[in-house]
Amino acid sequence: MLLPLQELVTILSRSHADRNVYPSAGVLFVHVLEREYFKGEFPPYPKSGDPSNDPITFNTNLKGYPDRPGWLRYIQRTPHSDGVLYGSPTAEHIGKPTVIEITAYNRRTFETARHNLVINIKAAEEFPLPYQAEFYIKNMNVEEMLASEVLGDFLGAVKNVWQPERLNAINITSALDRGGRVPLPINNLKEGVYVMVGADVPFSSCLREVESPHNQLRCSQEMEPVISCDKKFRAQFHIDWCKISLVDINKVVPVYVTRPEPGTGILPEFGEYKPPSESLKSRDYFSDFLVTLAVPSAVALVLFFILGYTMCCRREGVEKRNMQTPDIQLVHHSSIQKSTKELRSMSKNREISWPLSTLPVFNPVSGEVVPPIHPDNYETTSMPL
Repeated sequence: MLLPLQELVTILSRSHADRNVYPSAGVLFVHVLEREYFKGEFPPYPKSGDPSNDPITFNTNLKGYPDRPGWLRYIQRTPHSDGVLYGSPTAEHIGKPTVIEITAYNRRTFETARHNLVINIKAAEEFPLPYQAEFYIKNMNVEEMLASEVLGDFLGAVKNVWQPERLNAINITSALDRGGRVPLPINNLKEGVYVMVGADVPFSSCLREVESPHNQLRCSQEMEPVISCDKKFRAQFHIDWCKISLVDINKVVPVYVTRPEPGTGILPEFGEYKPPSESLKSRDYFSDFLVTLAVPSAVALVLFFILGYTMCCRREGVEKRNMQTPDIQLVHHSSIQKSTKELRSMSKNREISWPLSTLPVFNPVSGEVVPPIHPDNYETTSMPL
C-alpha cells in the first residue's frame, strides 16, 4: 500500500529534523532516545496505535567525528529498550553548540534514520555547587537510576537528610566504568551506580557519621558502618556507606599546569640553507678496531691456552696415583673389587621361581599358547618381581 505524497514528505523531513536541548553546566543531562519516535520512519510505516516491536539500535557520535564528547555517555541494554544519552557538561563547553548525530538502525528491515541533537550548554546560576557528595547504590543499574521517577526519589531522600536550599544531581556513573565487575545473572544482581549530588550548604551530621573512627574501623574490617539516616534510604536504595565521598571544593587546592604559549606555526628566518662541505676529513678506525675486537680476542685466546694446559698437560695419571698410594690401601681396594665381582656372579646363577608374567599364556578362544614375555636366556638379575 503506497502512502500519499504529503505523508511521505513529512516522514523524510522528520528524519533530518534537529532537536535543540539546553542543559546547564555542572548539572546532570539526560536525553532518552525513544524507540516510538523512530518507529514511524521505517516501513511499513504503522499508524499511531498499531503494535510494532521491531528491534532498533542507535549509534551516537559527534558530528564529523567517530565518537561522542568525553563528558557524554550512552547506554541501551537491548534492541527492544530505549537508549539514553547522559553526562555532565563542564564550564568549558558553555556557549559552544554540540551537534550529536543519532542514527537509528531497524534490525528487521536494515534501514536507518538519522536525527541531529543540538546540545546548547548554558551557564548555571551557581556553578559549581560547593559541597558535593557521591553515593554508591548497590541495587541499581545506571539506566534504572536515570529514570526521572527513581532519580527524583533519591534526590528527595538526600534532601531529607541534608536539608539544603539547592540540590542538583551532578553526574551518574555505572560501577562498570569505575572498574567494577559484571555481576552473575543470578538473584537479580545489579551492577551498581555512583550518583554525585551537589548542594549549597555544608554536609549534615548524618553524612559526616561515616568519617567517625568507629565507622572507619568497621569499613576497614569489611563491615557495614552504623549510619543513623540509612533507614531513610534502605526502603528503595541500598547505599554502600563505606564508598561515600564528601568533597568541599572550597578547600580543594587548585593545581595549575603551566603550558607554553603556542607560536604562530611559522619557522623563523635563518637565511639560506648551507649543506656541509664535501671535503670532509677521513677518519681512522684502526684504533676502534683494536679496542673493540683485537684486544678482547687476544685476551680470550690467552685464557683458552692457559685452561687447555691446565686440563691436558697437568694430569697426574693412574700410574702416578698408584705409586703415591700405600700398598695396604691398594690391597684393600683390590679385595673389595674381587668380592663385588664374586657376589655379582653368584647372584646371576641363583635359581628363583619365574614370576607369573613370564609364564606361557593359554588363549581359551583360539587354543593358542602364547610364549612368555622373556626368552629363556633372559638375565635373571633384571627379572621383574
